[in-house]
Amino acid sequence: MANKEKRTRKIKKKLLHKYRLVVLNEDTFEERFSFKLNRLNVFVFSSIFTVFLIAFTTFLIAFTPLREYIPGYSSTRLKQRATDLTFKTDSLQQALTINEQYLASIRKVLTGDVKTVDFNKDSILEAAQIDGFEVSFAASKQDSLLREKVAQEDKYNPLTSDAAKINFILFAPVKGTISEGYDPKKKHFAVDVVTVKDSPVKAATDGTVIFAEWTAATGYVIILEHKNNLITVYKHNASLSKEQGELVKEGEVIATVGNTGELTTGPHLHFELWSDGFPINPTNFIDFE
Repeated sequence: MANKEKRTRKIKKKLLHKYRLVVLNEDTFEERFSFKLNRLNVFVFSSIFTVFLIAFTTFLIAFTPLREYIPGYSSTRLKQRATDLTFKTDSLQQALTINEQYLASIRKVLTGDVKTVDFNKDSILEAAQIDGFEVSFAASKQDSLLREKVAQEDKYNPLTSDAAKINFILFAPVKGTISEGYDPKKKHFAVDVVTVKDSPVKAATDGTVIFAEWTAATGYVIILEHKNNLITVYKHNASLSKEQGELVKEGEVIATVGNTGELTTGPHLHFELWSDGFPINPTNFIDFE
């Protein structure tokens, strides 16, 4: 028991024994300032400083942007940007899918791969069995009244004026001799117009360039999209004067006549006319000669 009290007194004496910390001038040994310390004070001060340092570090990590530089932490702004980029990526993926479908349809136009329209054979057979002389083509009373009403409305309708009709007139892209005409049976959905090499190729009507590239089979190709789902295609050009996305006016030069591509037999223009995804005979609307 006495040894225990003696040991306790000794520890207490060590903790409370005072020391003097003096700061001297190295050259003159002049005393600048001094501190009276003991081991207990040093321990208490060290503990308080450690607690303060831990609290200050926790505050910096939790409430300041410095936590972004610590591995394992991510900022709210970074998470928001990641979320926005995810939505944008999804939107871009949808837009890319739509563009791929659109380019696939354009590729079919370039290669002439057009599917035959499916008809209802039963309805065709029934129509063929009807005697044409038994069918009455006389307009009914309701039909006559409807025709008269539409005629009166169209009389003052600006969409049916001569100025509106002029916009649908197609300009001849080149002048020359047609070497091969429009023949759907041979899957030749175009007219080949033979003319002088490097002659200017002009836009058939106002539109937008949706394709202007080189293809191995048909050389330099340019495709224009016009109003009312009308598309014109110009192949085997020597060079192109317009790029994809440009707007062109009727009669504006878009290319020059050439002999490019594997499927060509001489300087000529391979011209196609499409409406709502179906080929049309260009000679029904354009005079090439």
